[in-house]
Amino acid sequence: MSRLRRSIAVAGMFALAVPAFAGSSNGTGLGRAALPEEIAAWNTDVRPDGLGLPPGKGSVKHGEEIFLEKCASCHGEFGEGAGRYPVLVGGVGTLGKDNPDKTIGSFWPYASTVFDYVRRAMPFGNAQSLTPDETYALTAYLLNLNDVVKDDFVLSKENFGSVQMPNLENFYDDDRETSEKAFWKKNPCMTDCKPETPRILGRARALDVTPDSKTGPKVE
Repeated sequence: MSRLRRSIAVAGMFALAVPAFAGSSNGTGLGRAALPEEIAAWNTDVRPDGLGLPPGKGSVKHGEEIFLEKCASCHGEFGEGAGRYPVLVGGVGTLGKDNPDKTIGSFWPYASTVFDYVRRAMPFGNAQSLTPDETYALTAYLLNLNDVVKDDFVLSKENFGSVQMPNLENFYDDDRETSEKAFWKKNPCMTDCKPETPRILGRARALDVTPDSKTGPKVE
């Protein structure tokens, strides 16, 4: 078929299809409504109050076995991190320092964040392969490594709400609309606003992104 004939044929099919879509009051007419079980398969988020948790349970001991098998290669045997993979344990008391360690125990406000992320994205390269019981067990083990629960703890949907994270009280709602309203100005200054010389308060080297050498890598 020549280019001209092919173009005419495509244009004709498009012309026939447009009225069908234009006359539909139920959307584009493509696909179908999702089934309840299909929606449930994607609806895996867990709220801080436990809404969204699946039935199941898992012990710290079982979680340790799973962690050593599926997680330690990236996060270290004790959650200390391997290579440049995230550290999961420690950091308590460092949030007020120049280089805080924001781990599960030192920073995260809710245990549901641990469960939700593990369930959704771990283990790396094989996400969503864990069963609910395995996810409960891994969450329990990570909480235990951070001294949040004891060695014999068994985490379940029923007792999930009893877990209290150490840094919970340091999180609060964004109240800038009230607490900072006194500083707002209708016509804010945009140039030469500060009379004093600007001071450097921080450097990228503190974030481990600046090379130690004074000369950067050669760019081709």
